[in-house]
Amino acid sequence: MIADWAQYSHLLYNIIGVVYALMVLTVIGVVLGENRNPVKSMAWVLVLVLLPVIGLIVYLVFGRSLKGTRLISGSSLRDLRRMYDFPRVEGLEDGLSDDSRQLISLVNKLSSGHLFGGNAIDVFTTGREKFEALKRDIEAAREYVLVQYFIIENDEVGSELIKLLERKAREGVKVTVLYDYVGSYHFSSRVLREMRAAGIDVHPFLEVTLANMAFRINWRNHRKLVVIDGEVGYVGGMNIANRYVTGDSKGAAWRDTHLRVKGMAVAVFQLSFAIDWNFTTREMLKIEPKRHDVDCGGYMMQMMASGPTSRWHNISLVFLRAITLAKRQVYIQTPYFLPSDALLKALQSTALSGVDVKLMIPRHPDSTMLRLATGSYIKECILSGIKVYFYEPEMMHAKVLIVDDEFVTTGSTNFDFRSFEHNFEFNALIYDKEFNRKMKDIFEADLERCTRVSLGKWKQRPVLQKALESVVRLISPIL
Repeated sequence: MIADWAQYSHLLYNIIGVVYALMVLTVIGVVLGENRNPVKSMAWVLVLVLLPVIGLIVYLVFGRSLKGTRLISGSSLRDLRRMYDFPRVEGLEDGLSDDSRQLISLVNKLSSGHLFGGNAIDVFTTGREKFEALKRDIEAAREYVLVQYFIIENDEVGSELIKLLERKAREGVKVTVLYDYVGSYHFSSRVLREMRAAGIDVHPFLEVTLANMAFRINWRNHRKLVVIDGEVGYVGGMNIANRYVTGDSKGAAWRDTHLRVKGMAVAVFQLSFAIDWNFTTREMLKIEPKRHDVDCGGYMMQMMASGPTSRWHNISLVFLRAITLAKRQVYIQTPYFLPSDALLKALQSTALSGVDVKLMIPRHPDSTMLRLATGSYIKECILSGIKVYFYEPEMMHAKVLIVDDEFVTTGSTNFDFRSFEHNFEFNALIYDKEFNRKMKDIFEADLERCTRVSLGKWKQRPVLQKALESVVRLISPIL
C-alpha cells in the first residue's frame, strides 16, 4: 500500500512539474509575442526561469500588459468628448518655435489634446504654499470640487483637507473624490464613512481584493488633480500628506513642484477626472465644463493623460521627442531615474552633441530598491557628458523637464518605467519663454543645494553597492 502511494505521488509530482513547465513556457511565449522592449522581455523571462512558482505568481500580478484595453465604453467616451469639444483657436501657435509646434502636433495625435491660450499659472515648490492656496480655493468654491490623489494620508494635512471638504459638502457644494486604493491604503473605513455621511461622493480607483489582486494591483492611478468650479485646477507631484509640509521621520519637508492653473486648460483636468470617474463608478460625471473666454494670463499649454491602456506610452514619447529636439539645454528633476533604453540613448546622444544636459535626483530617495536601480545608470550618464547632481537637503520629489527656452512639462510623471508604462499619469505641457525662464530659475536655485557627482568619486563607492546596483538593474524594467 505504501509502495503504491509512493508510486502515485511520484506520478502526481511529475504531472504537476510538466503542467507547471508548460504554463511557464506558455507565459514566456506570451511575453515574447507581445514584442515589448527586449530588455523588459528578458527581465521577465529571467524571473520566470530563475524563480520557480514565485516567478509565475509575480508575472500574473505585475507582468501582464493592458495596452489597447478600453478604459471606459466607446459610447461613454464619445459622450464625454462631445461635452468637452472645445473649438480649436486658429493662429495660436504662430509665435512659437518650430520645435514647440512639433511637440504640439505630437500631443494632438497621441491624445487629441487642444492647445489652450490665456492661462494663468502659479508655481509652488513647497507643500505649505500649495496647501494654503488649495484650501483658500476650496473655501471659495460655490458649485463643485473634484479631488483626485494617489495618496491621501490619515495625518494632520489629510485630516484638515477632509474636514474642509466635508464642511463644503454640507454647505451644498458638490464634492467628488477619487483616491488610489493602494497608494491610500491607510485610508480608514471610519474616515470614508464620515466623508460619505457629510455628502461627499468618494470612491477608490481599482480597489484590490484577494479575488482580483492579480488583475488590479499593478496598475495604479498616480495622478494628482483638483478642479474647483471649473475655474481653477491643480496638477503636480504633491500628494496629501504631512511629508510635503512638516517633513517625514527622516527630516525636512519634501521638495516638490505643483501648479495652480486658471483658464481654459482646466477643462482638460475635468475631462481626465470624468473618464476616471466613469471607469470607477460606471456613472457619467454630469458637470458641464466651463466655457469662457476670460484671458486669465498669457501662457499656452496642453494637458496630457497617459496610462497602461494607451496604445502608445504617451508621455514617454513626448519626453523622447522633446529631448531629441533640444539644441541648448535639457534640465530634469526626478525622484527616480530608471529610463527606457530609448530615453537613455536620447539623453546621451543629446549630451554628446554639445547640449547642456543636467539631471537632478535626490541623494536619499525614499526607496532603497529604486536608489540602487537609479545608481546603476549614473556612470554611463556621466561618461556621455550628462551632468548628474544629488539634491542634498531632503527628498527631491519634483518631476520637471525643461528644454531650451520655450518648453516645460511637469505633473505626476517620474522618469521611470512605472510612470511611463504602468501608472495612470497626468502632466501639464507649457510653451512659453517667460514660464521657461521662471522654471529655470527655480532649477538653478535648487542646484545651489546639490552636489555634482564626479566620475572618479562615483567609481569609489563600495563593491557591494556596485554589485547590488547591477542585480537590481536586471529587474529595473519591471519595478
